[in-house]
Amino acid sequence: MNLIGKNIRLLRKQMGITQEELAKKAGIKRSLIGSYEEGRAVPKMPVLQTIAHIFNINIDSLISKDFSQLEQSDNAKTNSVLNQGLRILSTVVSNDNKELISVVPIKAAAGYANGYSDPEFIESLPVFSLPLQELSKERTYRLFQIKGNSMEPVPSGAYIICEFIPDYRDINEGKPYIIVTGKDGIVYKRVYNMVEKTGEFLLKSDNPEYSPYSIAVNEVLEIWKALGFISFSLPDAEDVSLQKLSFIVNGLKEQVEKINKK
Repeated sequence: MNLIGKNIRLLRKQMGITQEELAKKAGIKRSLIGSYEEGRAVPKMPVLQTIAHIFNINIDSLISKDFSQLEQSDNAKTNSVLNQGLRILSTVVSNDNKELISVVPIKAAAGYANGYSDPEFIESLPVFSLPLQELSKERTYRLFQIKGNSMEPVPSGAYIICEFIPDYRDINEGKPYIIVTGKDGIVYKRVYNMVEKTGEFLLKSDNPEYSPYSIAVNEVLEIWKALGFISFSLPDAEDVSLQKLSFIVNGLKEQVEKINKK
């Protein structure tokens, strides 16, 4: 993959758009974007100018700077999701330039908050491919192994299949997400976006024994939307009944909260 194609791919994924969406913005065919990213073709000058404009960078940077090697600022606010436009997401690709899914096991979770933007750290993580039709080739996915019972019935040790969310404003209220912070590391919670009102996210557990808590948006380094989970711990019949009861109780709690707000 040549440098131009590599930069286009990284910047596109950092912006959170597909090849089709970038092609539409640039006024060209999607197949051309694929050719550029795979190093099979080089954009002509008018196309380079358009793509550089879309990414809000100059042409010289696009063709000569390796964005994958950019160092991240030590300033927490610069690295936070408030400024994701300055972030280049580190990923791993196969020999045929197909993006692989990195796995963050419990043992690596402690170091992830420090190494999440370091290409060498990401490359040190286990990787694999998951050829499922539910996963788009144009998105970035990662597996995070969780620990604890705060999100039961999802068991401790489960691997959460996640999609990268480049913009915190795309959070769906009350849906489960992996939140990465410098202070707490990796947490798996249901997220409520209170940024416009208080500058915070409200995090809630599915297990009612755990109280909700808030975290400032400028402390959040990455947001990953939970799509599903993989677990090697199968529930017993009694556990299934308790899970159903738990879902009912949590559903009633949310309805009461909504009524109280009104």
